[in-house]
Amino acid sequence: MNETADRAVITVVGKDTVGIIAKVCTYLSENEINVLDISQTIVSGFFNMMMIVDMKKRKQSFSDCQRGLDRIGEEIGVSIKCQREEIFEMMHRI
Repeated sequence: MNETADRAVITVVGKDTVGIIAKVCTYLSENEINVLDISQTIVSGFFNMMMIVDMKKRKQSFSDCQRGLDRIGEEIGVSIKCQREEIFEMMHRI
């Protein structure tokens, strides 16, 4: 089986504020989504984070997880995108 089949890339971008990482990671933990790798930077007051996550044990469908992350993004004023890793890789090979 493809190693990337259950992995996803989550990106978070927006104005920096307290609690962004906590909100996103709490949601992931509550849904049995494991963070494999994470990188975050703040440039001139703008927050940027990229995560690789393992969704093998997730409690919801992939699309429900995407919608949940969208809702969190709206609540805290950032853009959160979740893509399957294999799709993300294909898009960036072109």
